[in-house]
Amino acid sequence: MTVQTWTFLIVGLTFALYIAIAIWARAGSTHEFYTAGGGVHPLANGMATAADWMSAASFISMAGIISFAGYDGSVYLMGWTGGYVLLALLLAPYLRKFGKFTVPDFIGDRYYSNTARTVAVICAIVVSFTYVAGQMRGVGLVFSRFLEVDINMGVYIGTAIVFFYAIIGGMKGITYTQVAQYCVLIFAFMVPAIFISLNMTGNVIPQLGFISDVNDGSGMSLLGKLDGLHRDLGFAEYTDGSKSMIDVFAITFALMVGTAGLPHVIVRFFTVPKVKDARISAGWALLFIAILYTTAPAIAAFARTNLIDTMQGKEYTAMPEWFKKWEDTGLIAWTDKNGDGAINYAPGAAVEGKPVLATTADGELQRGQFGQVIFANAPTTTTNEVYIDNDIMVLANPEIAGLPNWVIALVAAGGLAAALSTAAGLLLVISTAVSRDLMKMQIKPNMSEKEELWWARGGAAGAVIVAAYFGVNPPGFVAATVALAFGLAAASFFPAITLGIFDKRMNREGAISGMVVGILLMFGYMAVYKLGWFMDEVPPKSSWWFGISPEGFGSVAMVVNLVVSIVVSRMTPAPPQAVQDIVEDIRIPQGAGEAHDH
Repeated sequence: MTVQTWTFLIVGLTFALYIAIAIWARAGSTHEFYTAGGGVHPLANGMATAADWMSAASFISMAGIISFAGYDGSVYLMGWTGGYVLLALLLAPYLRKFGKFTVPDFIGDRYYSNTARTVAVICAIVVSFTYVAGQMRGVGLVFSRFLEVDINMGVYIGTAIVFFYAIIGGMKGITYTQVAQYCVLIFAFMVPAIFISLNMTGNVIPQLGFISDVNDGSGMSLLGKLDGLHRDLGFAEYTDGSKSMIDVFAITFALMVGTAGLPHVIVRFFTVPKVKDARISAGWALLFIAILYTTAPAIAAFARTNLIDTMQGKEYTAMPEWFKKWEDTGLIAWTDKNGDGAINYAPGAAVEGKPVLATTADGELQRGQFGQVIFANAPTTTTNEVYIDNDIMVLANPEIAGLPNWVIALVAAGGLAAALSTAAGLLLVISTAVSRDLMKMQIKPNMSEKEELWWARGGAAGAVIVAAYFGVNPPGFVAATVALAFGLAAASFFPAITLGIFDKRMNREGAISGMVVGILLMFGYMAVYKLGWFMDEVPPKSSWWFGISPEGFGSVAMVVNLVVSIVVSRMTPAPPQAVQDIVEDIRIPQGAGEAHDH
């Protein structure tokens, strides 16, 4: 069977499974819609948390970044892994013991203020929408290549699936759907990794293959070969880094503390019966996450090596079918700058800015003398003739390595599972922020449970529509978009949550001031230095504050938030004694069985 037939079959079966689970586990009350009734087994919750956590950025984009950035790409690996450990050990058990459904709910009660709750709602929505943009783009990428539909149509199809099971099932449906999605995504990630590791190094374990010798008789290590290929082509060595130390630290730290402030991950710890179960499920989730995260660097190295070997110096007309299929999506392209018909891969851009496909008056793709897709904005003055989007590396990896068609289709299903699982969690955060934290807790406190459930589903429906827009018009490639969401979470939530748990003196004035200043600073920096707002063009790297990139600026904004929060809290009245007693209580391990409702 062809790749497309296999993809229709495997993706169709997985989608049918997700929808069936959503119908079986549909929410019948707000308690089930928000926290799955608080009765999820720790093992199942660990798998669901891992699926919620490992988004399209983890599955599709992280290995792609490491593939091209080499050592520099490790900041995503370190930041996201360390961040989950930080969340699991530092915050999750205490938030679970506090007994509130959502982060805005915690902040509203801890800081005894609906103003603080409203600011937290706004922050949660901004963070979630920024994050969900990356997920929907990931969905579009998979559909555009493997089902051969327009990338925007792929976003709409994925949106429709998420719309169904998020609105019908709520957290209960999403939790059990995410268990299935974890199984799909981890199987899809590991199978090609094992195949390729065996083919390239003779080692069946990808993590060991990554540090083994290639089995071509040269006696050279895989990383040594990749360093040599990079040197020959004029790139920096794969194992060398080009980022400044301060930017590496800032990005890693922003990703870590941003993780600890992500509302869609935090809410997962409310779906288990007891505080003890929250700790256990955090441990399971860390194990399940580690399987993928320790494999990603290996996949990155395998894909990069195979790509260069397959492509460099070869005649375009002799390129395999996968190259030309990806060309049709605009995510890979060759521009024959010297007219020799051969592919030259070198440092520098192949096209001016973001690639734009040239089309005829009938809307058909224009093609050159060799049948290659033509870009309307090519070429640049560099000698590089190849444009490759970071986000295709994991998806194209099995094709580049010549694996069977069913494996290629399986990876497509895994990418969709990763993107949809996280998108569903984010959409639930948005709907809960609208229905519970805004409507129920502030605007209409006397509404019935049935009415609240309708508001929750309506909020999810509205969020899905906005998510589709961001998927069609994302502010960057998947992992960069997601990194910005982490920066926003770090700048807004982390100090408020951490100080709310560990500082009795922290009051509402400090928390509100810190959150407002932090998120405005991060959003402003991102708008100018990532999106080019208020400027004629995106400013150069030389103008970055302290040499820190937009992806890492969340660290600076978080520190500013922290300082503002502490200073303002010390200059204003202390919290009520009852609130200070609650802060003492949630840190006491005795009686940490059932969570307390305050």
